[in-house]
Amino acid sequence: MGAGPHIPLEFARISLKRKRALTLVIEPEAGEGCVTHAIESVRDDIHEAADDLALRERTTDITHIGAVCLRTGFIRSSSARIAQRVTAWCLWSGASGAVWTDLPRNFLETTGEPFSLEAAVDYLKALRPKALEEAHRYIENAPEHTDTPLRRYLADDPWWRGLGPVKAE
Repeated sequence: MGAGPHIPLEFARISLKRKRALTLVIEPEAGEGCVTHAIESVRDDIHEAADDLALRERTTDITHIGAVCLRTGFIRSSSARIAQRVTAWCLWSGASGAVWTDLPRNFLETTGEPFSLEAAVDYLKALRPKALEEAHRYIENAPEHTDTPLRRYLADDPWWRGLGPVKAE
């Protein structure tokens, strides 16, 4: 836990799987470097490890799974900067490669507005009750060190705090 590279994350993806709640995504522009987690795969092949993660994330689009393999030089990432950061972490940690969830950002495409703290709060306030409950649960139950600008903003927002305690999944 907490052994992965620092990656800029933000709750800036609208997830159909989670009732249209805002979920974490790699967000190079609006996100800030957050501690990530790393576990050793039982797979020796980067493609098999990526397939395992795709299954866990319930995505059929393998391009939504980033991958770096130091042994073969294979790299798949939506961001060269993220691939460089993961490669540097692999070299530092002694890992021969890594895979990560690399879902596309979709806030702009879904809402018609670029992601900002104000746009995200407006989006959350417009959610239906069950979707807002899911968004609240997801954001509040993220690991404590997932310290994003939106999470900090919401922690000080009386409306968000007034939504009440959150039950873990």
